[in-house]
Amino acid sequence: MTWQAEIDELRRREGLAERMGGAEKVARQHGRGKLDARARIAGLVDPGSFREIGKIAGKGHYDADGELTDLNASNLIFGRADIEGRAVVASADDFTVRGGAADAAIHRKFTQCEKMAHTLGIPLIRMIDGTGGGGSVRTLEDIGATYVPATPGWSDVVRNLDTVPVVALALGPTAGLGAARVVASHYSIMVKGLSQLFAAGPAVVEALPGTYGGEASDKESLGGSAIHTRNGVVDEEVASEAEAFQRARRFLSYLPSRVGQPAPRTKPRDRIDRREPFLLSAVPRDPKQVYSMRKVAEAVADKGSVFEMGRQWGRAAITAFARFDGWPVALLASDPTFLGGSWEARTSEKVERFVKLADQFRLPIVHLVDNPGFMIGLAAETSGTIRYGVQAMNAIYRATVPLASVIVRRAYGIAGSAMSNADEFQYRFAWP
Repeated sequence: MTWQAEIDELRRREGLAERMGGAEKVARQHGRGKLDARARIAGLVDPGSFREIGKIAGKGHYDADGELTDLNASNLIFGRADIEGRAVVASADDFTVRGGAADAAIHRKFTQCEKMAHTLGIPLIRMIDGTGGGGSVRTLEDIGATYVPATPGWSDVVRNLDTVPVVALALGPTAGLGAARVVASHYSIMVKGLSQLFAAGPAVVEALPGTYGGEASDKESLGGSAIHTRNGVVDEEVASEAEAFQRARRFLSYLPSRVGQPAPRTKPRDRIDRREPFLLSAVPRDPKQVYSMRKVAEAVADKGSVFEMGRQWGRAAITAFARFDGWPVALLASDPTFLGGSWEARTSEKVERFVKLADQFRLPIVHLVDNPGFMIGLAAETSGTIRYGVQAMNAIYRATVPLASVIVRRAYGIAGSAMSNADEFQYRFAWP
Protein backbone atom coordinates (compact mmCIF):
# COMPACT_ATOMS: atom_id res chain seq x y z
CA MET A 1 0.00 0.00 0.00
CA THR A 2 1.52 3.34 -1.09
CA TRP A 3 0.58 7.00 -1.06
CA GLN A 4 0.88 7.29 -4.84
CA ALA A 5 -2.78 8.25 -5.30
CA GLU A 6 -2.39 11.17 -2.93
CA ILE A 7 0.84 12.25 -4.61
CA ASP A 8 -0.90 12.10 -7.99
CA GLU A 9 -3.72 14.27 -6.63
CA LEU A 10 -1.20 16.78 -5.31
CA ARG A 11 0.47 16.94 -8.72
CA ARG A 12 -2.95 17.44 -10.35
CA ARG A 13 -3.69 20.36 -8.05
CA GLU A 14 -0.28 21.85 -8.78
CA GLY A 15 -1.09 21.59 -12.47
CA LEU A 16 -4.35 23.46 -11.90
CA ALA A 17 -2.45 26.20 -10.07
CA GLU A 18 0.06 26.49 -12.91
CA ARG A 19 -2.74 27.46 -15.29
CA MET A 20 -3.00 30.73 -13.34
CA GLY A 21 -6.13 32.57 -14.56
CA GLY A 22 -6.64 30.23 -17.49
CA ALA A 23 -5.36 30.09 -21.07
CA GLU A 24 -7.54 32.96 -22.30
CA LYS A 25 -6.46 35.41 -19.59
CA VAL A 26 -2.81 34.40 -19.88
CA ALA A 27 -2.99 35.01 -23.64
CA ARG A 28 -4.56 38.41 -22.96
CA GLN A 29 -1.68 39.23 -20.60
CA HIS A 30 0.85 38.29 -23.27
CA GLY A 31 -1.13 40.26 -25.86
CA ARG A 32 -0.60 43.40 -23.79
CA GLY A 33 3.14 42.90 -24.09
CA LYS A 34 3.44 41.62 -20.52
CA LEU A 35 5.01 38.44 -19.20
CA ASP A 36 2.91 36.27 -16.93
CA ALA A 37 3.83 35.91 -13.26
CA ARG A 38 5.62 32.58 -13.60
CA ALA A 39 7.61 33.76 -16.61
CA ARG A 40 8.65 36.82 -14.64
CA ILE A 41 10.05 34.75 -11.81
CA ALA A 42 11.87 32.55 -14.32
CA GLY A 43 13.34 35.65 -15.98
CA LEU A 44 14.54 37.15 -12.71
CA VAL A 45 16.19 34.31 -10.80
CA ASP A 46 18.92 31.78 -11.55
CA PRO A 47 17.60 28.97 -13.80
CA GLY A 48 16.04 26.10 -11.88
CA SER A 49 16.50 27.72 -8.47
CA PHE A 50 12.90 28.72 -7.66
CA ARG A 51 11.18 26.72 -4.91
CA GLU A 52 7.56 27.82 -4.61
CA ILE A 53 5.72 28.15 -1.31
CA GLY A 54 1.95 27.58 -1.05
CA LYS A 55 1.49 26.69 -4.69
CA ILE A 56 -1.97 25.13 -4.31
CA ALA A 57 -3.37 27.74 -1.93
CA GLY A 58 -6.56 29.14 -3.39
CA LYS A 59 -10.29 28.59 -3.73
CA GLY A 60 -11.41 25.08 -4.64
CA HIS A 61 -14.52 24.03 -6.55
CA TYR A 62 -16.07 20.65 -5.70
CA ASP A 63 -18.68 18.35 -7.19
CA ALA A 64 -21.57 16.71 -5.34
CA ASP A 65 -19.27 13.93 -4.16
CA GLY A 66 -16.81 16.38 -2.64
CA GLU A 67 -14.18 15.85 -5.34
CA LEU A 68 -12.12 18.84 -6.43
CA THR A 69 -13.06 19.86 -9.96
CA ASP A 70 -11.20 23.14 -10.30
CA LEU A 71 -8.88 25.46 -8.40
CA ASN A 72 -8.65 29.24 -8.49
CA ALA A 73 -5.11 29.75 -7.27
CA SER A 74 -4.09 32.78 -5.24
CA ASN A 75 -2.81 35.63 -7.37
CA LEU A 76 0.43 35.93 -5.40
CA ILE A 77 3.22 33.51 -6.32
CA PHE A 78 6.30 33.43 -4.10
CA GLY A 79 9.15 31.26 -2.95
CA ARG A 80 12.86 30.97 -2.37
CA ALA A 81 15.31 31.28 -5.25
CA ASP A 82 18.88 32.27 -6.05
CA ILE A 83 20.28 35.34 -7.81
CA GLU A 84 23.93 34.93 -8.75
CA GLY A 85 24.01 32.01 -6.34
CA ARG A 86 22.71 34.03 -3.36
CA ALA A 87 19.38 33.18 -1.72
CA VAL A 88 16.44 35.58 -2.15
CA VAL A 89 12.68 35.61 -1.76
CA ALA A 90 10.99 36.27 -5.11
CA SER A 91 7.31 37.13 -5.47
CA ALA A 92 5.06 38.03 -8.39
CA ASP A 93 1.47 39.22 -8.61
CA ASP A 94 -0.64 37.22 -11.06
CA PHE A 95 -2.67 39.77 -13.03
CA THR A 96 -4.60 36.97 -14.76
CA VAL A 97 -6.42 36.26 -11.48
CA ARG A 98 -8.76 39.22 -10.92
CA GLY A 99 -6.25 41.77 -12.09
CA GLY A 100 -3.77 41.00 -9.33
CA ALA A 101 -6.11 42.61 -6.79
CA ALA A 102 -4.85 42.20 -3.24
CA ASP A 103 -8.27 41.23 -1.90
CA ALA A 104 -8.32 38.28 -4.32
CA ALA A 105 -5.13 36.91 -2.81
CA ILE A 106 -4.69 34.67 0.22
CA HIS A 107 -3.66 37.18 2.89
CA ARG A 108 -1.53 34.60 4.65
CA LYS A 109 0.56 34.16 1.49
CA PHE A 110 1.34 37.87 1.47
CA THR A 111 2.31 37.91 5.13
CA GLN A 112 4.33 34.69 4.89
CA CYS A 113 6.23 36.03 1.89
CA GLU A 114 7.26 39.12 3.84
CA LYS A 115 8.01 37.12 7.00
CA MET A 116 10.15 34.67 5.04
CA ALA A 117 12.54 37.43 3.96
CA HIS A 118 13.33 38.89 7.38
CA THR A 119 13.19 35.54 9.19
CA LEU A 120 15.76 33.99 6.84
CA GLY A 121 17.65 37.27 6.47
CA ILE A 122 17.64 37.31 2.67
CA PRO A 123 16.67 39.98 0.10
CA LEU A 124 13.09 40.32 -1.13
CA ILE A 125 12.04 41.12 -4.70
CA ARG A 126 8.41 42.01 -5.35
CA MET A 127 7.08 42.02 -8.92
CA ILE A 128 3.87 44.01 -8.62
CA ASP A 129 1.08 44.03 -11.17
CA GLY A 130 -2.21 44.79 -9.47
CA THR A 131 -4.23 46.88 -7.08
CA GLY A 132 -5.55 47.04 -3.57
CA GLY A 133 -8.74 45.54 -4.97
CA GLY A 134 -11.21 48.07 -3.61
CA GLY A 135 -11.87 45.84 -0.63
CA SER A 136 -14.00 48.39 1.21
CA VAL A 137 -16.26 48.80 -1.82
CA ARG A 138 -16.60 45.06 -2.31
CA THR A 139 -17.44 44.59 1.37
CA LEU A 140 -20.10 47.29 1.11
CA GLU A 141 -21.60 45.50 -1.89
CA ASP A 142 -21.55 42.13 -0.15
CA ILE A 143 -22.73 42.94 3.37
CA GLY A 144 -23.99 46.50 3.19
CA ALA A 145 -21.29 47.93 5.45
CA THR A 146 -17.63 48.86 5.35
CA TYR A 147 -14.84 48.04 7.80
CA VAL A 148 -12.11 49.90 9.61
CA PRO A 149 -9.21 49.61 7.13
CA ALA A 150 -6.21 47.48 8.02
CA THR A 151 -3.36 46.06 5.98
CA PRO A 152 -2.47 42.58 7.25
CA GLY A 153 1.27 42.02 7.31
CA TRP A 154 2.33 45.64 6.89
CA SER A 155 4.41 45.44 10.06
CA ASP A 156 6.44 42.78 8.23
CA VAL A 157 6.87 45.15 5.29
CA VAL A 158 8.29 47.76 7.66
CA ARG A 159 10.50 45.19 9.38
CA ASN A 160 11.97 44.14 6.04
CA LEU A 161 12.92 47.74 5.25
CA ASP A 162 14.98 47.72 8.45
CA THR A 163 16.64 44.32 7.96
CA VAL A 164 17.05 43.16 4.33
CA PRO A 165 17.36 44.69 0.85
CA VAL A 166 13.93 45.12 -0.74
CA VAL A 167 13.46 45.63 -4.49
CA ALA A 168 10.11 46.42 -6.11
CA LEU A 169 9.34 46.15 -9.82
CA ALA A 170 6.11 47.78 -11.00
CA LEU A 171 5.24 45.70 -14.07
CA GLY A 172 1.74 46.95 -14.82
CA PRO A 173 -0.90 49.23 -13.34
CA THR A 174 -0.40 49.43 -9.57
CA ALA A 175 -2.98 51.24 -7.45
CA GLY A 176 -3.76 51.48 -3.76
CA LEU A 177 -1.98 48.74 -1.84
CA GLY A 178 -0.13 47.73 -5.00
CA ALA A 179 1.34 51.22 -5.26
CA ALA A 180 2.25 51.19 -1.57
CA ARG A 181 4.13 47.90 -2.03
CA VAL A 182 6.19 49.47 -4.81
CA VAL A 183 7.16 52.49 -2.74
CA ALA A 184 7.97 50.45 0.39
CA SER A 185 11.34 49.38 -0.98
CA HIS A 186 14.99 50.35 -1.17
CA TYR A 187 15.01 50.31 -4.98
CA SER A 188 12.04 50.55 -7.34
CA ILE A 189 11.62 50.26 -11.10
CA MET A 190 8.89 51.07 -13.64
CA VAL A 191 8.75 49.94 -17.28
CA LYS A 192 8.08 52.77 -19.71
CA GLY A 193 4.61 52.50 -21.25
CA LEU A 194 3.80 49.36 -19.26
CA SER A 195 3.76 50.50 -15.63
CA GLN A 196 1.55 53.03 -13.90
CA LEU A 197 1.31 53.89 -10.22
CA PHE A 198 -1.32 55.87 -8.31
CA ALA A 199 -3.38 55.95 -5.14
CA ALA A 200 -6.50 55.58 -7.30
CA GLY A 201 -7.00 55.21 -11.04
CA PRO A 202 -8.46 57.60 -13.62
CA ALA A 203 -12.07 56.45 -13.18
CA VAL A 204 -11.98 57.36 -9.48
CA VAL A 205 -10.16 60.64 -10.10
CA GLU A 206 -12.62 61.76 -12.76
CA ALA A 207 -15.50 61.22 -10.35
CA LEU A 208 -14.10 63.75 -7.88
CA PRO A 209 -16.16 66.93 -7.56
CA GLY A 210 -15.15 70.41 -8.62
CA THR A 211 -11.59 71.28 -9.54
CA TYR A 212 -10.25 67.96 -8.25
CA GLY A 213 -12.06 65.88 -10.86
CA GLY A 214 -11.20 65.15 -14.47
CA GLU A 215 -7.45 65.69 -14.06
CA ALA A 216 -6.32 62.71 -16.12
CA SER A 217 -8.10 60.76 -18.81
CA ASP A 218 -5.82 57.71 -18.86
CA LYS A 219 -3.48 55.72 -16.63
CA GLU A 220 -0.28 56.92 -18.27
CA SER A 221 -1.00 60.64 -17.87
CA LEU A 222 -2.07 60.11 -14.26
CA GLY A 223 0.73 57.88 -13.02
CA GLY A 224 3.11 56.78 -15.75
CA SER A 225 6.86 56.34 -15.35
CA ALA A 226 7.51 59.81 -16.80
CA ILE A 227 5.82 61.23 -13.70
CA HIS A 228 7.07 59.03 -10.90
CA THR A 229 10.71 58.64 -11.94
CA ARG A 230 10.95 62.45 -12.08
CA ASN A 231 9.33 63.18 -8.72
CA GLY A 232 11.31 60.61 -6.71
CA VAL A 233 8.46 58.19 -5.99
CA VAL A 234 10.20 55.51 -8.09
CA ASP A 235 13.93 55.22 -8.71
CA GLU A 236 14.22 53.90 -12.24
CA GLU A 237 12.56 53.91 -15.65
CA VAL A 238 13.52 51.07 -18.01
CA ALA A 239 12.51 50.02 -21.51
CA SER A 240 11.51 46.40 -20.87
CA GLU A 241 10.78 43.80 -18.23
CA ALA A 242 14.06 42.07 -19.10
CA GLU A 243 15.96 45.28 -18.33
CA ALA A 244 14.08 45.59 -15.03
CA PHE A 245 15.19 42.06 -14.05
CA GLN A 246 18.80 42.82 -15.00
CA ARG A 247 18.89 46.02 -12.96
CA ALA A 248 17.29 44.36 -9.94
CA ARG A 249 19.95 41.64 -10.02
CA ARG A 250 22.73 44.18 -10.33
CA PHE A 251 21.41 46.36 -7.49
CA LEU A 252 21.48 43.39 -5.13
CA SER A 253 25.05 42.48 -6.16
CA TYR A 254 26.40 45.50 -4.25
CA LEU A 255 24.56 44.80 -0.99
CA PRO A 256 24.82 42.21 1.78
CA SER A 257 21.95 39.78 2.18
CA ARG A 258 20.93 41.47 5.41
CA VAL A 259 21.85 44.33 7.71
CA GLY A 260 24.91 43.46 9.77
CA GLN A 261 26.64 41.38 7.10
CA PRO A 262 29.56 42.73 5.06
CA ALA A 263 28.86 43.62 1.45
CA PRO A 264 30.24 41.06 -1.02
CA ARG A 265 33.57 41.83 -2.66
CA THR A 266 34.20 40.81 -6.26
CA LYS A 267 37.57 39.97 -7.76
CA PRO A 268 39.17 43.21 -9.01
CA ARG A 269 39.59 43.28 -12.78
CA ASP A 270 41.58 46.49 -13.14
CA ARG A 271 45.31 46.35 -13.68
CA ILE A 272 47.24 47.38 -10.61
CA ASP A 273 48.90 50.15 -12.67
CA ARG A 274 45.71 51.43 -14.29
CA ARG A 275 45.88 55.10 -15.23
CA GLU A 276 43.24 57.46 -16.60
CA PRO A 277 44.98 60.36 -18.43
CA PHE A 278 41.53 61.84 -19.10
CA LEU A 279 41.40 63.02 -15.49
CA LEU A 280 44.18 65.57 -16.08
CA SER A 281 41.88 67.57 -18.37
CA ALA A 282 38.46 66.51 -17.08
CA VAL A 283 37.88 69.66 -15.01
CA PRO A 284 38.07 72.91 -17.02
CA ARG A 285 40.20 75.78 -15.75
CA ASP A 286 37.32 78.13 -16.56
CA PRO A 287 35.10 77.95 -13.42
CA LYS A 288 32.02 78.79 -15.53
CA GLN A 289 32.49 75.84 -17.87
CA VAL A 290 30.68 72.60 -17.07
CA TYR A 291 32.05 69.08 -17.42
CA SER A 292 30.87 65.49 -17.02
CA MET A 293 31.12 64.33 -13.42
CA ARG A 294 29.83 60.94 -14.57
CA LYS A 295 32.95 60.47 -16.69
CA VAL A 296 35.07 61.42 -13.67
CA ALA A 297 33.25 58.84 -11.54
CA GLU A 298 33.71 56.14 -14.19
CA ALA A 299 37.42 56.92 -14.34
CA VAL A 300 37.89 56.83 -10.55
CA ALA A 301 35.91 53.66 -9.77
CA ASP A 302 36.66 50.12 -10.95
CA LYS A 303 36.00 49.93 -14.69
CA GLY A 304 32.37 49.25 -15.52
CA SER A 305 31.32 49.16 -11.87
CA VAL A 306 29.29 52.38 -11.58
CA PHE A 307 25.57 51.66 -11.16
CA GLU A 308 23.60 54.91 -11.07
CA MET A 309 20.14 55.12 -9.52
CA GLY A 310 17.50 57.85 -9.63
CA ARG A 311 19.03 59.77 -12.53
CA GLN A 312 15.79 61.49 -13.53
CA TRP A 313 15.10 63.28 -10.26
CA GLY A 314 17.14 65.35 -7.80
CA ARG A 315 19.43 65.87 -10.76
CA ALA A 316 22.07 68.06 -9.12
CA ALA A 317 23.33 64.94 -7.31
CA ILE A 318 24.51 61.67 -8.80
CA THR A 319 23.79 58.65 -6.61
CA ALA A 320 25.35 55.33 -7.56
CA PHE A 321 26.84 52.14 -6.29
CA ALA A 322 30.37 51.40 -7.48
CA ARG A 323 33.38 49.27 -6.61
CA PHE A 324 36.85 50.26 -5.50
CA ASP A 325 39.31 47.39 -5.71
CA GLY A 326 36.29 45.08 -5.82
CA TRP A 327 34.68 46.50 -2.67
CA PRO A 328 31.17 48.00 -2.98
CA VAL A 329 30.82 51.67 -2.08
CA ALA A 330 28.11 54.31 -2.22
CA LEU A 331 29.23 56.97 -4.70
CA LEU A 332 27.73 60.43 -4.21
CA ALA A 333 28.70 63.16 -6.67
CA SER A 334 27.69 66.65 -7.74
CA ASP A 335 26.43 67.22 -11.28
CA PRO A 336 27.59 70.66 -12.44
CA THR A 337 25.46 70.37 -15.62
CA PHE A 338 22.25 70.84 -13.57
CA LEU A 339 21.86 74.08 -11.60
CA GLY A 340 25.64 74.17 -11.40
CA GLY A 341 25.43 71.38 -8.83
CA SER A 342 23.38 73.46 -6.36
CA TRP A 343 21.26 71.44 -3.97
CA GLU A 344 17.56 72.25 -4.27
CA ALA A 345 14.76 70.49 -2.38
CA ARG A 346 14.55 67.36 -4.54
CA THR A 347 18.31 66.92 -4.70
CA SER A 348 18.57 67.26 -0.93
CA GLU A 349 15.83 64.67 -0.44
CA LYS A 350 17.64 62.31 -2.80
CA VAL A 351 20.96 62.78 -0.98
CA GLU A 352 19.34 62.12 2.40
CA ARG A 353 17.73 58.87 1.24
CA PHE A 354 20.92 57.66 -0.42
CA VAL A 355 23.15 58.36 2.58
CA LYS A 356 20.70 56.57 4.89
CA LEU A 357 20.70 53.56 2.53
CA ALA A 358 24.50 53.45 2.53
CA ASP A 359 24.67 53.74 6.30
CA GLN A 360 22.05 51.05 6.84
CA PHE A 361 23.90 48.47 4.73
CA ARG A 362 27.38 49.62 5.83
CA LEU A 363 28.66 50.81 2.47
CA PRO A 364 31.51 53.34 2.69
CA ILE A 365 30.67 56.64 0.99
CA VAL A 366 32.85 58.33 -1.62
CA HIS A 367 31.71 61.91 -2.24
CA LEU A 368 32.91 63.82 -5.33
CA VAL A 369 32.12 67.43 -4.43
CA ASP A 370 31.47 70.38 -6.74
CA ASN A 371 28.77 72.21 -4.81
CA PRO A 372 28.18 75.98 -5.01
CA GLY A 373 25.68 75.76 -2.15
CA PHE A 374 21.95 75.46 -1.63
CA MET A 375 19.81 76.81 -4.45
CA ILE A 376 18.52 80.31 -3.76
CA GLY A 377 15.57 82.39 -4.96
CA LEU A 378 11.78 82.33 -4.69
CA ALA A 379 11.32 78.86 -6.19
CA ALA A 380 13.90 77.43 -3.81
CA GLU A 381 12.28 79.06 -0.79
CA THR A 382 8.78 78.01 -1.87
CA SER A 383 9.83 74.37 -2.21
CA GLY A 384 11.43 74.32 1.25
CA THR A 385 15.01 73.85 0.07
CA ILE A 386 16.63 74.83 3.37
CA ARG A 387 14.61 72.26 5.36
CA TYR A 388 15.37 69.42 2.94
CA GLY A 389 18.97 70.58 2.69
CA VAL A 390 19.49 70.49 6.45
CA GLN A 391 17.91 67.03 6.59
CA ALA A 392 20.44 65.85 4.00
CA MET A 393 23.22 67.45 6.03
CA ASN A 394 21.97 65.75 9.19
CA ALA A 395 22.00 62.37 7.45
CA ILE A 396 25.63 62.87 6.45
CA TYR A 397 26.59 63.92 9.98
CA ARG A 398 24.74 60.95 11.49
CA ALA A 399 26.30 58.39 9.13
CA THR A 400 28.67 56.00 10.88
CA VAL A 401 30.28 54.46 7.79
CA PRO A 402 33.66 55.67 6.50
CA LEU A 403 33.31 58.69 4.22
CA ALA A 404 35.97 60.06 1.88
CA SER A 405 35.27 63.35 0.12
CA VAL A 406 37.10 64.79 -2.86
CA ILE A 407 36.59 68.49 -3.59
CA VAL A 408 36.74 68.46 -7.37
CA ARG A 409 36.12 72.18 -7.83
CA ARG A 410 33.86 74.04 -5.38
CA ALA A 411 32.45 73.64 -1.88
CA TYR A 412 30.58 76.76 -0.79
CA GLY A 413 28.22 77.65 2.03
CA ILE A 414 26.21 75.34 4.25
CA ALA A 415 25.69 72.81 1.46
CA GLY A 416 29.43 72.75 0.84
CA SER A 417 30.04 72.05 4.52
CA ALA A 418 27.63 69.11 4.25
CA MET A 419 30.13 67.18 2.14
CA SER A 420 31.17 65.28 5.28
CA ASN A 421 31.16 65.47 9.06
CA ALA A 422 34.05 67.81 9.76
CA ASP A 423 33.86 67.02 13.49
CA GLU A 424 34.95 63.41 12.94
CA PHE A 425 38.05 61.80 11.49
CA GLN A 426 37.75 61.71 7.73
CA TYR A 427 39.63 61.51 4.48
CA ARG A 428 39.16 64.76 2.59
CA PHE A 429 41.06 65.62 -0.57
CA ALA A 430 41.24 68.57 -2.96
CA TRP A 431 41.74 67.67 -6.62
CA PRO A 432 43.28 68.83 -8.84
